[in-house]
This record gives sequence, C-alpha cells and structure tokens, in this order.
Amino acid sequence: MKRKNKNEIRKKILKGLEMYQERLIQTKKARNLELVVSDDEGRVVRIPAHEL
Repeated sequence: MKRKNKNEIRKKILKGLEMYQERLIQTKKARNLELVVSDDEGRVVRIPAHEL
C-alpha cells in the first residue's frame, strides 16, 4: 500500500474509535453504569457514571 493510502485508512480507523468512545460514554451515562478502564500503569480504574 502507498503511504498516503495507509494514512487515510489510519485516520478513518481513529475517527471510528473516537465515535465508538463517545457512544460508549453516552450509553454508560444513560444506564447509570460505571466505565471500567486501565490507567497508564495498567491498573483497573472504575469511573462512576456521574463522573463521566
């Protein structure tokens, strides 16, 4: 693949991930569920819905 084509695909993938993240946060807020993520050190962090 050409470098330009790879960059375009990468941008589309990142855009899709950003859209998914926003939708996930909205769903967690609406259902009053906590969001579970890992921090920079690999520890599991639970974020309550009211803090999102």
